[in-house]
Amino acid sequence: MPTGPKLGLVLACVFWAISFIATKKALEVIPPLTVVAARLSVSAACFAVYLGVRRPVLPRAGARSLLQLFVLSLFGTGLHYGLQTVGLQYTSASNASIYAVTGPITIIAIAVLFLGERLTTVKAVGVGVALGGVLTVMGLDTLLAFDLQGHLLGDALVLLSIVLWGGFTVYGKKLSATMGALPMTALTTIIGALSMLPVAALELRVTAFDLASSTAEAWVAVAFLGVTCSFLATLLYVNALAHAESQKVGAYLYAIPPMTYLAAGVYLHEPITARLLVGSLLVLGGVALTERG
Repeated sequence: MPTGPKLGLVLACVFWAISFIATKKALEVIPPLTVVAARLSVSAACFAVYLGVRRPVLPRAGARSLLQLFVLSLFGTGLHYGLQTVGLQYTSASNASIYAVTGPITIIAIAVLFLGERLTTVKAVGVGVALGGVLTVMGLDTLLAFDLQGHLLGDALVLLSIVLWGGFTVYGKKLSATMGALPMTALTTIIGALSMLPVAALELRVTAFDLASSTAEAWVAVAFLGVTCSFLATLLYVNALAHAESQKVGAYLYAIPPMTYLAAGVYLHEPITARLLVGSLLVLGGVALTERG
């Protein structure tokens, strides 16, 4: 992978790592599906401006192209974010974090089955080392806290959202080859935002929530999620997919948990332990092996 896309992918992982903190802040005040719709609306506005400035050649708006973009928007925007956000309300943080580390494995499975990418021994070892690093960062207490009782609905929703992201990664790489990374990502996000607005309106009506009662801090968190996580990070991620195999790009997702712990150490003053440092080194080594494979 060229240096530019590689650095962009690392930056995307940084944004996604911090997104957990921003999402937590937003959900303290605003209902979950409304948070999703708001962040996607902000992101869609960013993409609309970006398209206006860059003026790329847009794909033909035929029925087939629109269907492909709509399916991709479900995989990577509305349905993915919606299931994950709602699922987190019905499962424990320990369960969700353990399911989250299956993301790169899901990407590998889909890429091998549907894109014909080869799973070499070096890639398999790299993914294993990175996974070991993530589990080291999480610690034995998190692993032992895993509990299926009473969490089945939330677990299923979180796991399904991860599978959808794997589909987005693989299907997005395939479509970007014909549509271009920028137009595909922009149109996917805009479609996702439009599809989530009615869902958010229904949620607000059912919960009788008044948006005017939201705090400025919550809206700042939503703006951060929209601009950095759903706009910049997604664009950088898809751009990396245009330069490398899905498996190699997906392996970088293992860097998110250590980055999240580091962000919590900086912003929430949580301790940075030796376990975090050792696990982070294992993740870096595993990602490097996967990329060389």
